[in-house]
Amino acid sequence: MERSDLPPDVVIRRLPLYARSLRYLLEEGIHSVSSQELGERINVTAAQIRKDLSYFGEFGKQGIGYDVEKLLQHIERILGINQHWPVALVGIGLLGQAIARYEGFRTEGIEIVALFDSDPAKIGQQVGELVVQDFANVRRVIAEKHIKLAIIAVPALQAQRVADVLIEAGVRAILSYAPMILQVPEDVWVRYIDPVAVLQSMTYYLAREQSPS
Repeated sequence: MERSDLPPDVVIRRLPLYARSLRYLLEEGIHSVSSQELGERINVTAAQIRKDLSYFGEFGKQGIGYDVEKLLQHIERILGINQHWPVALVGIGLLGQAIARYEGFRTEGIEIVALFDSDPAKIGQQVGELVVQDFANVRRVIAEKHIKLAIIAVPALQAQRVADVLIEAGVRAILSYAPMILQVPEDVWVRYIDPVAVLQSMTYYLAREQSPS
């Protein structure tokens, strides 16, 4: 559900793409960019970029474009990625272990600081620099580490129960790899990563190509 007091969610989803492209520009030694040039990098129109940014203020000058470094700083501040965000990860199967070992989070202000599972065989194992803890301890650890973000990598049948416990403990944003839609309060934000559903959305186009006209 969209919140009327916030920019459209689709705009918020594009901001990280803008930030990433701006970082690439700086790495290339480019310090000024037009909305047209930025749009070509992420496949959106110049008008859409100007409209998206207008929700947060005025950042560029007509005929001059955007100062890449300053615009990046503004977007990082808007997204809150100029802060440190501790994250809890629940579910330490093969997928969870891969997520736990992924180093890319830290460069974006996000750090997995606690791992949880309910399987006695996994509890106590070390994954990277962290030790897997019993999910029964999740409320205490979330409170101690002031965690507001969590990643769920558990089977679909367990996902809702896990989400309920996390939300009760104070988590306010969840990234879920479980192939099901979670029921959460309006003040909790959820994103989903479902590779099977994404692949199936593309097989639609492949199937159309194979079907007789």
